[in-house]
Amino acid sequence: MANRPTPFDAIAIDGPAASGKSTVAKVLAQTLGLTMVNSGEMYRAVTLSVLQHGANPSSADEVLGILRGLELSCTVEGGVSRILVSGEHPGEALRSETVNASVSGVAAIPEVRLQLVDLQRSLLKQSDLVMEGRDIGSVVFPETPYKIYIEASESVRSERRAAEGLTDSVSERDRLDRSRKTAPLVVPDGAVVIDSSQLTIDEVVEHSLSNLRELGWFTRNSQDVEG
Repeated sequence: MANRPTPFDAIAIDGPAASGKSTVAKVLAQTLGLTMVNSGEMYRAVTLSVLQHGANPSSADEVLGILRGLELSCTVEGGVSRILVSGEHPGEALRSETVNASVSGVAAIPEVRLQLVDLQRSLLKQSDLVMEGRDIGSVVFPETPYKIYIEASESVRSERRAAEGLTDSVSERDRLDRSRKTAPLVVPDGAVVIDSSQLTIDEVVEHSLSNLRELGWFTRNSQDVEG
């Protein structure tokens, strides 16, 4: 791509909650030997910090007050990027019910997104990567030609959340993600859409690999993958 800021490329995986995008991104990254980045983990880390400090996650002023004092960085372990807060990974607390209930509101704050998008983009200076989220192909890396949008029916996604032991409302998450003024959830321009409702993870990965072939990923990298 002409005038791109780094010699590396990003594969953008977007989609709504419980569409399977995180698992697909992880398997795809393992298959291609790339770093996988879960952008949602970054927003969860900020949300968790806000809650731990007793701040109101619905107050932009309080959230930004906490954010200004956070030392955020990323490391790569086993091919997966991990968000660090003051040098430590928050662990399973990132997936708690309280974080699930508040993360969409925190992620909707423009200043939060601005800071975390800068962090996400900085990772592309190090290597090619697979990044998943809700605005990767539309905002973080709009110039990449390698965009995949994974969706699934609301009923299937609700069942997946329940299987994980989570009780938050998929429809409410969708409403918040799609209605926020800054970087709402959309199908990015040029993205290939895959409905995972009736597909296994391996089948979604195979569809993704096939689309990446058509988009020229393997020609660009002078490599190929069986499947």
